[in-house]
Amino acid sequence: MRVIGLAGWSGSGKTTLLTALIPLLTARGLLVSTVKHAHHAFDVDTPGKDSWVHRQAGASEVLVSSATRWALMHEHRGAPEPRLAELLGKLSPCDLVIVEGFKREPIPKLEIWRAAVGKPPLHADDPGIILVASDDPCPAARVPVLPLREPVRVAEALLEAAQPISHVLARLEAGD
Repeated sequence: MRVIGLAGWSGSGKTTLLTALIPLLTARGLLVSTVKHAHHAFDVDTPGKDSWVHRQAGASEVLVSSATRWALMHEHRGAPEPRLAELLGKLSPCDLVIVEGFKREPIPKLEIWRAAVGKPPLHADDPGIILVASDDPCPAARVPVLPLREPVRVAEALLEAAQPISHVLARLEAGD
């Protein structure tokens, strides 16, 4: 497994780029998984469904399975949010893991930057950012800048930049 992150301010287009990259990567025969960090409470369950009722009753984990997919919901119940290393360990083996969010984690990342968002580039202060994708001139870029509107080129660069999970886990443990 290899790992690469996407970082950028809210509204920069991380999810839009990711949804363009995944089909390009899977068309090459790669098995791609993602880890998405949510900055707010979220729910994948529906009030009134049995699984929701189980969680409301106090179950710490509820696994829902059907012929097309399964999902495991884990309630923190006061425990701290798991670290990225722990979440990566929960994934089934695949070729590439793309992490969206977790922008402060010391993993290799592609920054999506747009001037219209009104925020400075992150790569100036984050040594983990090794590439930038932008549709604007990127001031004082210290890393290669790719055209955001050319997802094939971005996919190529992403594959080259992704690092083995063992290297990523070592960096996370060291807290680089």
